[in-house]
Amino acid sequence: MPNPLVVFDCDGTLVDSQHNICAAMARAFEDAKLAAPDRLAILSVVGLSLPHAMARLLPDAEADFHDHLSERYKLAFQAMRRENAVSEPLYPGIADLVHDLDRAGWLLGVATGKSDRGLALCLTHHGLIDRFVTLQTADRHPSKPHPSMLLTAMAEAGAAPDTTVMIGDTSFDIDMGLAAGVRSIGVAWGYHAPDELIAAGAQAVAMDSAQLRGHIGAP
Repeated sequence: MPNPLVVFDCDGTLVDSQHNICAAMARAFEDAKLAAPDRLAILSVVGLSLPHAMARLLPDAEADFHDHLSERYKLAFQAMRRENAVSEPLYPGIADLVHDLDRAGWLLGVATGKSDRGLALCLTHHGLIDRFVTLQTADRHPSKPHPSMLLTAMAEAGAAPDTTVMIGDTSFDIDMGLAAGVRSIGVAWGYHAPDELIAAGAQAVAMDSAQLRGHIGAP
């Protein structure tokens, strides 16, 4: 039988990183002598790979400039880490949920717009990295909502679409889940509003980690 698998998005689902993302984006735009987008505009593109996010924020710019801004963003984030200015707290109840799912025999994965390095640092900091059997990032896949990350996660975990659940806070996560043919559940504490998640096709939207546990079918 295929293994049961829960795949989480990271930013806005496992951890609250909006301050870091907005600060790094502001630095990147300032380095390029541009006014930074407002907070809501930045949060609306969280989850996309960086060049795709930049293209949404600056639709009239050339692709080369989107790539340039993406590199400036990465450098800004790295500088913030060196300055100990990065804070990525887990949302309430997430650590217990991850541990309980693992103990109950669910396989766990992550599909995120973060880099390999950024995801590893984040999960290691919270002592969770060993709980996940598959980690998929923007470094090795097309941007969400392309299903590549989920398809690879299922292949690595020995899971199938009908035994896999995608958990995310943005319509990009829900769209990716639907494209991969898996059950998709939204969370209300992230960066897209619940009605956006329902409109995208989420089976349900959890208001807190206890409700998410019930939607997954966890013990």
